[in-house]
Amino acid sequence: MRRPSARRPAPRLSAAGLEVPAPPAWMRWLPAVYVAAVLVLEPVTPVRWPVSFLLIALPLVAAFTRGPVGVAAITVFAVGFEAVLAGTPCCAGRVSHDLGERHYVAAYISTALVGLLGAVLATHRRRQEAHLVNANSVAEALMRTLLRPVPPRVGRVLAAGLYRPAVVGSLVGGDLFDICATPAGERAIIGDVRGKGLPAVGTVADILGSFRQVAFEAGDLLQLAAGMERRIAREVEAIPDAELFVTAALIEYDHRARRVTIVNHGHIEPVLISGGEVRALTGPPALPFGLGALAAERPTAHTHRLDHGDVLLLCTDGLIEARDPAGSFYPLLDRLRHRFGGGPAPSPAEVIDFLDTDLPRHARVLHDDVAILAIAPDGSAPPDGSAVPDARL
Repeated sequence: MRRPSARRPAPRLSAAGLEVPAPPAWMRWLPAVYVAAVLVLEPVTPVRWPVSFLLIALPLVAAFTRGPVGVAAITVFAVGFEAVLAGTPCCAGRVSHDLGERHYVAAYISTALVGLLGAVLATHRRRQEAHLVNANSVAEALMRTLLRPVPPRVGRVLAAGLYRPAVVGSLVGGDLFDICATPAGERAIIGDVRGKGLPAVGTVADILGSFRQVAFEAGDLLQLAAGMERRIAREVEAIPDAELFVTAALIEYDHRARRVTIVNHGHIEPVLISGGEVRALTGPPALPFGLGALAAERPTAHTHRLDHGDVLLLCTDGLIEARDPAGSFYPLLDRLRHRFGGGPAPSPAEVIDFLDTDLPRHARVLHDDVAILAIAPDGSAPPDGSAVPDARL
């Protein structure tokens, strides 16, 4: 069991009561390292010059990690230490100096002025840190509201989800997913807004709001997709942003027929894990949302069989485009075949857990947001107990 470290400082709280992350250890030790470097440099310097003058910069070094009170205390220490070094002979051929010499007095005054500036900078830095933490917390709260946690069971399917933003330490991103149980069946969406970070959050809100509204309305999946296309088209006109688009895949699971219907708007093809085999579910593509006016043909839907023990995996391109240090993309199908090929049927949670641990092994740094959604039939029999037709196309 890991013992808590007593040397690790507790996070500071902002005015809003939010935790401000503590600086890394190497930054906290900078003032001490700087003083040690001055002490080492003093006896080894062949030229007779007051190395203690380098301590003038010590308050600014402390301003990187300390608050104004800490900077003031280190300024007092620096002035006192300069006086000690000035009056102490350190090597043969060197003598102590008069602490009241004009250049030493100038050094003391300079150190005090630098300390004052350092305290001002430390105050400004802390205010900026608190502002950034508060702003990021608001954005994360918004994303948590938009990207609701995926429950383990939704209607007649088991489900699990994973979201990893490209921005380290933040939940803000441009990928999205959602799933809900409707009278027409379980419907889900996964999408990727052009761009990432805060600018993409507004479009994520519009897409998810549109999906949650039209998913429960009467009509098939193509009608749902058409409604979302109109919503994005209105947003493009309102911004305006001619380059705004969203790749997305819409799915609908029919428990009675044991089949899944897919409408793909320029998104990555879903992956099916079935009977120990892993394959991509190909189908007729369509342009991303927001670009539908450029195509004369309307989107089409395609269906696939989804039985008990099968897992349907939906992801964004941040997963398959994650690169290892050699520049190779994440081999999603190969990794899934290696882990689940020929073995017992996995659950959605097992698939998500595997990708959550395997992806960081492949790519240490993510350059794009990653969203993954996995669903599987819950294994209950169709409502009427009739034979299930083969819906594979």
